Amino acid sequence: MAAVAATAAVVYGWWVRPRLMRWGATDEEVAGPYPGAGLVPDGKRGPTMAVTIDAPPDHVWPWLVQIGGDRGGWYSWDHLDNAGRPSARRVHPEWQDLAVGDSVKYWTRRHGPRDAWEVAALEPNRFLGLHALSDLRLRNLDPKKPRPPAYTEGLWGFLLNELPSGRTRLVIGGYEAFRPEWLGRVSSFFPVVWIMQARMLAVLKRNIEQAAKARPQKIASESTA
Repeated sequence: MAAVAATAAVVYGWWVRPRLMRWGATDEEVAGPYPGAGLVPDGKRGPTMAVTIDAPPDHVWPWLVQIGGDRGGWYSWDHLDNAGRPSARRVHPEWQDLAVGDSVKYWTRRHGPRDAWEVAALEPNRFLGLHALSDLRLRNLDPKKPRPPAYTEGLWGFLLNELPSGRTRLVIGGYEAFRPEWLGRVSSFFPVVWIMQARMLAVLKRNIEQAAKARPQKIASESTA
């Protein structure tokens, strides 16, 4: 049993995990330039995942702007990362105001909404970057102060690249730093990022494409009313 477990761990670390951590992304998207490099001191590129959405960037952007536990949710496994509260199935006009410095919250079952990310970069219809810095007890730290000996820091980015025929390439990536460094090696061994982000990409693609298909029908019905 020990030998089987060891073999499975090696296979996962060598072959499975690298593929999960670049789910749907091209070589260029994984290794090429990505916005926000200077927002995480000494940070390294994190997992990069991507999907093609049959809708233009200005149709994708409103869904990204409204993410957050007290807003549209995370479009993932809601029972795992949104305290069972369902993520939005449509664009909400009341959640479209977002600016650099705003807090994006995470919903907890015991304490309700809590600050989790800060908007560090925002270019409408192009890029949204969320920054987080915390100690090992998950308490938020002030990025303007010196980093303690042990902490985790990351920039979670959502990049929209326009494609021909009114399509969009959504590339989720960013930068991360762990101190001590072995903490990053341990945490990266578990496929939590893949589980949550793969679901997020699938839900966003489904919802946005359904909304894009319904839009011409709505316009047509309004014009004949």
